[in-house]
Amino acid sequence: MGMQSMVDFKWPGLTRPDGNRLSFNRAAFVAVDRYKDISYDPIYRPQALYHRALEGLHANNDAFLLQEVATNLPIYREDTGPTDFHLHLPPGGFQLVLVTSGMFTFDYDGKLHYVGPGAVMLQSAIVHRQLFYTWSGMSTEENLRTPQTVVPDPTCMGYSGKFLEAFITDPTTFPNPTVVGSEHIKEDETPRTAWKHPLHNRPAGAGFWVQDPLELEALFRAYPADALGSVASPMPVHVRDLGIEAPSGNLVTGHIIATDPRGGSLLPKSTAKADAEGLAKGEVVVYRIIRGTALFADGSGKPLELATGDTVTAGKGAITLTDVGEDTQILRLGLLRGIEDLKMWTPTQRDEIDALAGQIITRADLRSERVTGKPVGYLYE
Repeated sequence: MGMQSMVDFKWPGLTRPDGNRLSFNRAAFVAVDRYKDISYDPIYRPQALYHRALEGLHANNDAFLLQEVATNLPIYREDTGPTDFHLHLPPGGFQLVLVTSGMFTFDYDGKLHYVGPGAVMLQSAIVHRQLFYTWSGMSTEENLRTPQTVVPDPTCMGYSGKFLEAFITDPTTFPNPTVVGSEHIKEDETPRTAWKHPLHNRPAGAGFWVQDPLELEALFRAYPADALGSVASPMPVHVRDLGIEAPSGNLVTGHIIATDPRGGSLLPKSTAKADAEGLAKGEVVVYRIIRGTALFADGSGKPLELATGDTVTAGKGAITLTDVGEDTQILRLGLLRGIEDLKMWTPTQRDEIDALAGQIITRADLRSERVTGKPVGYLYE
């Protein structure tokens, strides 16, 4: 098959994390990552610049990371192009991707997904590859200023591909093994391969999840001010449920809080009201301003104003959303109690699994068609 040999290893102590248990910051803390203070860095590959919400990560005992990934070089260069086939093994197997501009093609376990602004993907340690991305051709400075959105529109689709990405814990602390390196991929067969491995470590009920921004479940519903308290805004406030709570194994909730531009109707809407219970969940909450402005208040009533690119991480009840500007889109993630049932990988485990690389594969199947076949991750069942 043009890929590595597969061996059914028996690794005592390697199939589950065995380090310290994760814990939230239970204080009424508020940590802000201001866009004006951040830098973009090519941490893993030259075409991808990363902006990490480190203040929030560290204030919350390094339990959860939100970062922006910005494509900044064309795909046809020798040092860029598609990634290798790899997998991430965070505690709980949790990785969230929310596309905010451009277009991507991702290969998850042998099945292609073509995604643009507003698409949500959640995966639990599935072998995958980023196959294609758009690049605008603009300079780095101009590229990093391109507008972001969670609603598909032709303008944002034409920009460089960007997405918000979230992990439980910092990616440098857990294994990220390469399964098939770029130089060993045979495009006529390897990309159709679905793999089985024993290290997914996902909670019961967790699995693969994709939400298209124009499907019925992704419609924006009226903000339930009667249950959550009123939010001042020049435009009606709406909420989109990303649907990630159950697929994550009840680890994280996800919502977009948004308003239309003045005089326009950008958001695809339902006449129903949003679920207040789901929107209120979170032992710790993370808010990212994708576009526009928002105002929060802490327990003493002190205001906290955030603008495009800002992120705030806060303990339960430490902040309240009070104002939302026009043409604003806010990602809200609620971190649930189940995260504290997880353990970290020890440094030794991390290094051993990374060193195994493709040897962690215990079975492989080829799909007859890359866009059909059994659901992604079926070999893990």
